Amino acid sequence: MPPPVFRFAPSPNGYLHLGHAYSALLNFDLAQASGGRFLLRIEDIDTIRCKPEFEAAIYDDLAWLGITWEQPVRRQSEHFAFYREAIERLSAEGLAYPSFESRAEIARLVARREADGPWPRDPDGAPLYPGEAKSMSSAARKRLLESGEPYALRLDMTAACARTGELGWIEGGRGADGETGEIAARPQAWGDVILARKETPTSYHLSVVIDDALQGVTEVVRGWDLFWSTSVHRMLQGLLGLPQPAYRHHRLVRDTAGAKLSKSTGATGLRELRAGGALPADIRRLVGLA
Repeated sequence: MPPPVFRFAPSPNGYLHLGHAYSALLNFDLAQASGGRFLLRIEDIDTIRCKPEFEAAIYDDLAWLGITWEQPVRRQSEHFAFYREAIERLSAEGLAYPSFESRAEIARLVARREADGPWPRDPDGAPLYPGEAKSMSSAARKRLLESGEPYALRLDMTAACARTGELGWIEGGRGADGETGEIAARPQAWGDVILARKETPTSYHLSVVIDDALQGVTEVVRGWDLFWSTSVHRMLQGLLGLPQPAYRHHRLVRDTAGAKLSKSTGATGLRELRAGGALPADIRRLVGLA
């Protein structure tokens, strides 16, 4: 029987913080304890926010923590062709369509819908897509595409659910509300999710399931904040005929106010802690991995 394969997949759009350290160390420890493999993947599909200096810092911080990984490291920006092939397949099967509204236009549409009552939102709290691009005539769609109009390519969730039927997964950890064991997937709760944009040829949801399959990842160990994203990932795996890894969602490392650590809110980075004299053992203690 082949060894289990774990992975840590950060985005180089900022410096790693304690939350990243916990996830990386947990995956590495589990791989070591099970005689498995540990992979590092750089999720740099956002070619504007992702920077070489942040990527270099990821390697430096992980090595300082005592984590080793297999080479070569997979960088998503080098594999856009794989994601494009999957998108073309979904489009050819009538499961994807372009929508042309800007973010501001979508916000206005949602505001108008909410004049009649609350508009549904996804598990992350974002409003579901409120537009009608799915029903646009093929001639109008072709005209907009040929004109170079910006667009987002969306999954037709209704058609996708009809194609796959009911899905689920066995949760080896637990969700933020204690969900564990056999979990029924709820991809429809996300609405018509974005698969790609004109300027970004893939999305997190699409690239992560393709990469996990291509890299032979068997164990996905990640934070509670991605628990319900697994519903979308199971949907895409079903549509594309990709294998299902085992899933285990772990607790989040939070600040003193109880908020999730985030690059966007300026969470203290590992580099700052190192500069202040912290040792790898101190990081393990701070994240509860003595």
